[in-house]
Amino acid sequence: MARISWDEYFMSMAELASKRSTCIRRQVGAVIVKDNQLLATGYNGAPKGLPNCCDLNSCLRQELGIPSGERHELCRAVHAENNAITQCAVNGVSCKGGTLYVTDSPCNMCLKQIINAGIVRIVAGKMYPDKLSEELLRDSGIQFEVYEKKD
Repeated sequence: MARISWDEYFMSMAELASKRSTCIRRQVGAVIVKDNQLLATGYNGAPKGLPNCCDLNSCLRQELGIPSGERHELCRAVHAENNAITQCAVNGVSCKGGTLYVTDSPCNMCLKQIINAGIVRIVAGKMYPDKLSEELLRDSGIQFEVYEKKD
């Protein structure tokens, strides 16, 4: 019996977390791991207690025709990466030195928080179109890779 790799294991968890997303435009899931131990999960959705875009059947960025990778401040959702980092903070768990598995590469707003949280590796399912994020990632020294799914 062949065992799946750690990357496959944790990317599968990120993909599963994305199924909880309440975003109309893009469903993203994230998992933070340290020493092959799960620290937190996250998905994109409105802040706790507030109506989600799927409940409102409305997305301001979509209505305004804003392309992916731009004007993140107009998004109602907290991004998956931020939700996972927040879960660590709420539970008093340091993610410093950890790995982030995420279904889409982080936007620049999330990447800034990832850098400040001390995450040292990002494994992304696919690239998100954000030029500033690509620049910050290069400058940060964070190990980054796009996950190649094994069939």
